[in-house]
Amino acid sequence: MAKLGPSGFSPYPVAIIDKVLNPPPGKALLFDEIVDEEVAMREAAKAMLTRENPTIFPGPQVLYAWTEDAKKKAKQIKELAQVLNAKIIPMYDYRPKYPKINPEVEINPNHPNLTIWHNNIKACIFIGVHCHYANVALKIIRAETDCFTITMDSLEGHEDAMITIRDQHPEELDKFIEIAKQVKAELGK
Repeated sequence: MAKLGPSGFSPYPVAIIDKVLNPPPGKALLFDEIVDEEVAMREAAKAMLTRENPTIFPGPQVLYAWTEDAKKKAKQIKELAQVLNAKIIPMYDYRPKYPKINPEVEINPNHPNLTIWHNNIKACIFIGVHCHYANVALKIIRAETDCFTITMDSLEGHEDAMITIRDQHPEELDKFIEIAKQVKAELGK
């Protein structure tokens, strides 16, 4: 069963070892349970609205205006951040900066947990982050922090996130923004 971290110092602190798989199309993953997207969106909004220092980590797939969808998503992320009272920390370039890295100011594939630790982030959303980076980052975050991780992925999702919502495009992001507004009103925030 997937648990909110830290997962411990096991050499295999990954969800797949616990037989947690990505959801099928039209569904989402809530810890280790396959649920409807709306259920996951409500829980994601609740986590972002009730945990300390909610942060959205937009990646290159939305930061660079390479498609019309990317341009629209970038604007939607700003609106989502306002609704969720969340910070935005862009992950625009996460290539390793060798031979010298300043891990306290750079987001690096080898130390994504430092960004969360140093900012005391207890809930975050990855959106527009390349899958190869998200897969590594989520495993490290799950193993070494208690951050509630949420991914809104344009492909299949990530089993190491506490919530993964797959196949997310501008239309689905609009739906999430509306659900977040409803949850915010219900919580009286």
